[in-house]
Amino acid sequence: MSLAAEAFVSQIAAAEPWPENATLYQPLREDQILLSDCASSLAVQAYLRMCNLPVHVSCRSNAEYMSPSGKVPFVHVGNQVVSELGPIVQFTKAKGHSLSDGLDDVQRAEMKAYMELVNNMLLTAEISRPRYSSPYSWPLNQILAYQKQWEVRRKMNAIGWAGKSLEQVYEDVSQCCQALSQRLGTQPYFFNKQPTELDALVFGHLFTILTTRLTSDELGEKIKSYSNLLAFCRRIEQSYFEDSQAGSSSRGYSKGPSLF
Repeated sequence: MSLAAEAFVSQIAAAEPWPENATLYQPLREDQILLSDCASSLAVQAYLRMCNLPVHVSCRSNAEYMSPSGKVPFVHVGNQVVSELGPIVQFTKAKGHSLSDGLDDVQRAEMKAYMELVNNMLLTAEISRPRYSSPYSWPLNQILAYQKQWEVRRKMNAIGWAGKSLEQVYEDVSQCCQALSQRLGTQPYFFNKQPTELDALVFGHLFTILTTRLTSDELGEKIKSYSNLLAFCRRIEQSYFEDSQAGSSSRGYSKGPSLF
């Protein structure tokens, strides 16, 4: 199929209504998923829930190998497979669902800058190698672990984090949280009364750090020192995930531990 034909098919598919059987795929929650992948998955779930779009969550040990980009999470919607928050946002926008249409050009540029900050700071700080590959037997578990470690090192080299000490990483995270806290202020969301994809992204990362048992509580303590960020996470949990813990299988959302 030519590129023009593929673009036409994608355009037609994007124009179709969002189906009730849409599925989000992520690695196994308890045994395998990395902190960063868990945060990204929760960010996508939050975004879709903010758009009032149902999705069933499916945990698979080979989720990243099922993804067309090798990245998780990804959604299977009709005949389309889309991975990662950015492309998913664009895909839902093509279907007529957007959280940022009300922003002006300056606000959109600001939103993108903060999303880049979160991805460069929090996402990179959330690497947890020991959790990866546990569902696999030896020697595959070791091979896949080293492969993942190489990918992480390549990313850290690309953004200049390879030579940083743990203390420097914590300081960068603290500065990121400070910037987010100042931007949020006393507003319910980063752009006043309505959430955007930035709110979904920040929630996914902050909530995951706050509710995941780690070898050190340092990251969580950095977040807890900003009361408005903590209240922000609680607000989104209550507003968009309040029925998750009560067995909302009909909506298919999977969040995990609660702040309450």
